This record gives sequence, C-alpha cells and structure tokens, in this order.
Amino acid sequence: MQMNTLQQVDILSSEFRANPFPFFAQLRAEQPVYQTALPDKTNVWLVTRYDDDVVSLLKDERFANSPYNGMTPVQLNKRPEMHPLLCPLERNLLELDAPDHTRLRALVHKAFTPRLIEQMRERTQTLADELLDIVASKGKMDIIRDYALPLPMTLITEILGVPIEDREQFHKWSKVIASVYPFHNNNWRIFPALERFNLYLRRFFKMRRAAPKDDLVSALIVAEEAGDKLNEDELLAMVFLLLVAGHETTVNLIGNGMLALVEYPDQMEKLRRDPSLIKSAIEELLRYTSPGLISSERYARENVTLHGLTIQRGEVALGVIGSANRDETVFRNADTLDITRENT
Repeated sequence: MQMNTLQQVDILSSEFRANPFPFFAQLRAEQPVYQTALPDKTNVWLVTRYDDDVVSLLKDERFANSPYNGMTPVQLNKRPEMHPLLCPLERNLLELDAPDHTRLRALVHKAFTPRLIEQMRERTQTLADELLDIVASKGKMDIIRDYALPLPMTLITEILGVPIEDREQFHKWSKVIASVYPFHNNNWRIFPALERFNLYLRRFFKMRRAAPKDDLVSALIVAEEAGDKLNEDELLAMVFLLLVAGHETTVNLIGNGMLALVEYPDQMEKLRRDPSLIKSAIEELLRYTSPGLISSERYARENVTLHGLTIQRGEVALGVIGSANRDETVFRNADTLDITRENT
C-alpha cells in the first residue's frame, strides 16, 4: 500500500478490518501519528506505536474521554445534537473522566462481588460445555453463530437477571444495538430497537427496585458508596456497556483466535499436546488478534505535540491497539503467533 493511497482507507469498514496490519506497519514506520477522516467526516489522529504513543495516550491526562472535558465551548456548539435516545448512553465508563469515572467505577465494583464472579466462572464453563455438546453430534459448527456469540450474550442476560421468557427478544435488540457501536445520529437503523429496549430496561429497573433479586441489575441498584447510588441513566449506560463489550471483544477474541490457530496448525497442535499453555495462549491471541482494535476516542484538553505533529485542543486521537500489539520494537517476530511467547 503506497502512502498516497492512505487517505482512501476507511478504518471502520469490514474490508479494512479483515487485514489492517500491513497498513498499521507502514504507519509505524513512516507516519506513527497520522490524521485521517471517518466516514462521517470526523477528523481523527491515529497513534500507532507502543510505548511512547499508544500506552502513553491511554494514560495521558492531557487527553479526556469525554468531549465535554476536551473541546472548547465553540467546538461543542458545532457538534451535531445527540439524539435523545443516545444521550443517556454517554454516561458509560468509557466516555467519562474523573471524578465521574471514579465514582461510577467504585459503585460498579461494589456490585461485582467475589461471589458473583465465582458464579460467572461456573456458569461460563457449564454453558461452554452445553454449546459444544449441541454441535458435537453434527461434526461441524459455525464458530460465531453456534458458540462465540451465544456464549457471552447468554451469560450477560443471565447475569443481568433478564427473565427467560424475555431473553430471545433481548438478544435480538442487543445484536442490533451492539453491532453499530459507537453510537451516532446517523445510525438510524438502531433507533426502533433502541427505543423498545430503553422502555423495557426502565420497566425492568422499576421491577428490581421494588423487588430485588440475586442478579447484577439488583446489585447495581442497591450498590452504594459514601451515600451515593447509580441513577437510572447510569444504569442504562452500564447495561449497554456490558452488551457492547460482550458482543464485540468476546466474540472477536473467540472467532479470530480460533481462525489464528487454524492458520497456525503447529500452535494448535502445541496447545492440544499441552493444555497448560492455555493462559499464555490467550495472552498471545489477545496480542495477535487484538479484539479491541482501536481505543475509544480521546479528546485533547490542550495542544499536544507528538512526533513533530500537533494535535489541537478538542481534536480526537485514537490509540491503535492492534498496531501497538504488532510493534516490532516490542515484540520479536510480531506478525507471528507464538503461544509460548514470554515478552510482553
């Protein structure tokens, strides 16, 4: 790929995401901080190297998660007005800064008790076995349809406490909504599902407030830190974040991870011979496949200069995690899958 064709690359397209790594390698070598435009004409800066760039960007206090903490009043006024159905969803942890992020994280931590985590572990193993038993007699399976997608979606609905009779409809809404994150006004096709989902969850929250049960929504409702509780919009945002995280990163890791093992049969055989390698294998598959390819948006709170280029206040920077994970200066033979890899 020649540098003069970079402007035509759509980093959000499925065609690009099928194999973005050659493009990222060229950026690391020639233009580690690179400005491009998203399909909606938003200009973004791609930051692609590991130590000095992506890791630093994610920790840099000069960048904010929320546009309201990075953009000037003039820039905020130029932003398209957010659809009312999307406004509450901006209250999720990925799009908040301290002190709001700190407050919500403390409350969520209260809800995720050790007992709940252990229940999740046991149920995950049982469900994984059940899904594999269903396809075992067929001798073949669609890894996404039969396993990667139903595993996290079923777990999330069970953990939230969604009644069995509502789960099929809940899954349908979830699939539509999670497939188009991050949300924008031009994601018009999600609004019918989003409106029905919104109404369902608000009724569900009301039921759990009146009669709490042994589920995550009830735990989030009763969680309290220094006299503070989650409000209803924050509950909505938390449920949506769980859905998006379960749909995208978990499905991507299972699907792309399995594909990587098929493409590297020696690594597949090594793992079969020695199942104790599973922990290092998962770490390597996370690195090699990068299920979260690009970070959430970071908004410059001030003018920031990286590699001689200035990201102006209010502009958007994206840490390209999939590029950092293939950085040759950090990982030896970075484009090769090695489930025994030790360097991190």
